[in-house]
Amino acid sequence: MNMKIKSFLARPFASYIYKAIQKGMTTAAADQDAIFKDLLRIGSKTVFGEDHKLGEVKTYEEFKQAVPIRDYEQFSGYIQQIKEGKHNVLWQGIPIYLAKTSGTTSGVKYIPITKDSISNHINTARNALLCYMAGTGNTAFSDGKMIFLSGSPELERIAGIPTGRLSGIVNHHIPRYLRTNQLPSYETNCIEDWETKLDKIVEETIRQDMTLISGIPPWVQMYFDRLIQVSGKPIKDIFPSFSVLVHGGVNFEPYKAKLFESIGKKIDTIETFPASEGFFAFQDSREEEGLLLNTNSGIFFEFIPAGEISKENPTRLSLKEVKTGENYALVVNTNAGLWGYSIGDTVRFVSVNPYRLVVTGRIKHFISAFGEHVIGEEVEFSLMKAAREEGLQITEFTVAPMIQQGNGKSYHEWFVEFENKPADIREFAIRVDANLRAKNIYYDDLITGNILQPLQIRPVKKNGFIDYMKSVGKLGGQNKVPRLSNDRKLAGELEKYIE
Repeated sequence: MNMKIKSFLARPFASYIYKAIQKGMTTAAADQDAIFKDLLRIGSKTVFGEDHKLGEVKTYEEFKQAVPIRDYEQFSGYIQQIKEGKHNVLWQGIPIYLAKTSGTTSGVKYIPITKDSISNHINTARNALLCYMAGTGNTAFSDGKMIFLSGSPELERIAGIPTGRLSGIVNHHIPRYLRTNQLPSYETNCIEDWETKLDKIVEETIRQDMTLISGIPPWVQMYFDRLIQVSGKPIKDIFPSFSVLVHGGVNFEPYKAKLFESIGKKIDTIETFPASEGFFAFQDSREEEGLLLNTNSGIFFEFIPAGEISKENPTRLSLKEVKTGENYALVVNTNAGLWGYSIGDTVRFVSVNPYRLVVTGRIKHFISAFGEHVIGEEVEFSLMKAAREEGLQITEFTVAPMIQQGNGKSYHEWFVEFENKPADIREFAIRVDANLRAKNIYYDDLITGNILQPLQIRPVKKNGFIDYMKSVGKLGGQNKVPRLSNDRKLAGELEKYIE
């Protein structure tokens, strides 16, 4: 009986939390207003608050005048003061952690996590699982072994503040009743080198009956590949009770077919949208598209129409002003002390009652070398549609502009690692191109007007992306291959890995 006690107790708790979340859907706008007032009240007594006269701000309109939009670089002066041991800089007291994250442009970023904000990270992950339990009645997985593929939980100290990867920090807060179920061991989790760590994880888990696996899709796939290589069996035979895959960090669609094939059966998936700056949204329903925005968790959200993000004074909208179907850059104000902070992601609402969204890409990851403004969501859609029609699986891909000098016409160059290759790569490229033209009117105009020639696909050899990530020291953890670049830096590196 003891083994089954967790799933037995999980049921009423799941149902209780699920009801609270459903109630929260109806009060989202009011909750955002209350959080806004709370943030101002506490924030006005900080260094940041004095610099921006937050004590005088009463309305959202006044707030927009007082607090400009910033990214990490523009914010880093305040973070520096925290790292020097100063109190009450962005929030009351000092942060309880600094989450260390690799910025795409800025090297290492240090994001504060406070006594007030830690629950946003811990409870949202829990709520995603409880909503799933309440919605499906599947609680059995909570009795089995679970794995969270994450960064090292070892923390260093900066000005006395424990500092490390977010996934490592969260690791310290996993409830005691789940700890006994959790793999890999603490020692294995601390291994920095991803390949060494992966071998140890496989060793520790291959004889266990895992029920839940969580991680960024490309790293989960590497884990599966290694398990299959060692055992010669599909995942469903290694872990017969495996029933839930939790994923986030990148769009799932490009990885889905290959992951399910490795597993050997369909299982349930739960999508999440966590970041060091906050846990923003999670999948609350199996029926509805999109992720439920976390509207009552210490974060006041703002949205900027994506096309305006680089403007001096972009339009800033609060939650009640957003519309479905528009692409917005996500901006957060949080009880960790982030203010007017652009996190670099773009989202699109699929519903405003309740507020559900999909992540469409990164602000910096789009191609507009020729004014086409193609975003991540569009390239993923175009490639996956063509791949599905031809029964192909894609391992990984990225797109860069090829700007021709002289008379040659420029084009988009796609580096694609196929699991199984198309019969005719040129024919396949034509189909992907047609899909992208249907999806993006500017791109279509450039092709029609003979300014660009249709896209070209360069097949990357097996494990080429993994070898590239290894060569730049970015294998494992939370590292992701950018889908799109506006320059040839990544493309130039990948040319070494073409078949």
